[in-house]
Amino acid sequence: MQFKLEQLGQWTADSEMAISEEAIAAYAGATNDDSPAAAAGRVAPPVFAIVPVWDVLQEAAEAIAPDEESRKSVVHGDQDIFITAPIEAGMTVRARAAAVGVHVKGSGTTVVLKTETRAEDDTLLNEQYVTEFYRGITGGEGGGEAAPDHRLPEEAAEAAPEREITYGIDEDQTYRYKEASGDDHEIHVDPEVAKAAGLPGIIVHGLCMMAMAGRAVLESRGSDDPAAIRRLAVRFSRPMAPGDELTTRIRPLGSNGAIGFDAVDGAGEVVLKDGLAELGP
Repeated sequence: MQFKLEQLGQWTADSEMAISEEAIAAYAGATNDDSPAAAAGRVAPPVFAIVPVWDVLQEAAEAIAPDEESRKSVVHGDQDIFITAPIEAGMTVRARAAAVGVHVKGSGTTVVLKTETRAEDDTLLNEQYVTEFYRGITGGEGGGEAAPDHRLPEEAAEAAPEREITYGIDEDQTYRYKEASGDDHEIHVDPEVAKAAGLPGIIVHGLCMMAMAGRAVLESRGSDDPAAIRRLAVRFSRPMAPGDELTTRIRPLGSNGAIGFDAVDGAGEVVLKDGLAELGP
């Protein structure tokens, strides 16, 4: 099945969003982030970056897909956020997205999407790479670029964690996250739809889990400043259910201050892997 390679590098039109204290505070509340700057709606947590790009990201993904039916096979593989400056209340931001890579494999096809978010004066606030995997959709040609590598060195991934931090996932977490993020995929809020998709029930949004892991990284460094994270990347390896617990396992990566991490559910199954965080001053 041939993806629409002519769409590679074709940016969507800009989408504008006025950033309010209410939107930031709602996202913080939906991810159980009680850091003062985020909870008060002043400075957005790093994964809030998905909110202004959500619609253009869907537009770019749909433009490169072979057809509408193929989109039903998609799973979210990786998310990698590079932050130049934090999103703050009072800003009006512009976001755009493009598919930048298609990579055909025997078991399916990986599509790499890229987003940019800029301030009114054109200052780049963040870039994101979103990797989607089309299960069982294969054949045809690929092209374009790969997403940046954030895999942990083998020795770091196997090392004992420096620290483990556990946060609970509330029973209503997915409903709150849906409202705050705009991600209304029904597998997160409708048990029947989730079961029809082969899941035991509704599952937590991967980006909600990522946001909680990012908060755990900051806590491990004694920080509650959401603007301190300059890069945050994860691979989504397994779904988890509301009512469970997410434990982030912290592994420093050396003198450059990079932090590796993964996260497990209450049964000890890895739900986030190859986590990478870089902190700024």
